[in-house]
Amino acid sequence: MARILFITHPEVVIDPDVPVPDWPLSETGSARMTAFAEGPAVAGVTAVWSSAERKARDGAAILGRALGLTPQVEPDLHENDRSATGFLPPQAFWPLVERFFAEPETRVEGWERAVDAQARVLAAIDRVRTQEKTPGDIALVAHGGVGALALAHFSGKAIGRAYDQPGSGGGNVFVVERASKRLLQGWRTIDA
Repeated sequence: MARILFITHPEVVIDPDVPVPDWPLSETGSARMTAFAEGPAVAGVTAVWSSAERKARDGAAILGRALGLTPQVEPDLHENDRSATGFLPPQAFWPLVERFFAEPETRVEGWERAVDAQARVLAAIDRVRTQEKTPGDIALVAHGGVGALALAHFSGKAIGRAYDQPGSGGGNVFVVERASKRLLQGWRTIDA
């Protein structure tokens, strides 16, 4: 049974002077992704895709090198659009995240609505799933916010923060069956 592994990028270099989509993986994030890429969880992966954001591309490149695959980009796997506020320090960011999930039909401080981000990422997953011709598992390297929105959908539940990835550094994975999109595994750390 072929699967889709939705992987969130691990830790990044946070730099308020650099646009968030251009942040790279940190040394810790790169090391965690490398260990995951060399582990058994990705043994069946025959295709690697990522969002166009640098941190996701960095993670996909690590995975691709380990598996001998060339990652491809699906631009609509990007994180929820928060460009209206740009970088926010944690004390300002996390309350907006709470509102984003609690008010999915609202443009919280100008952010992309959660319902729109969910529809976008689900359509992107479907595009990759149907376009990808290799028969095995597909690894998607993307982001926690849209991952939570996708996981809520695959769980048959309403959008909510309860489906956000555990921890604050990223580096988690959930798994669905490729053909049916049936949820096989909820969030697990890539370190497991």
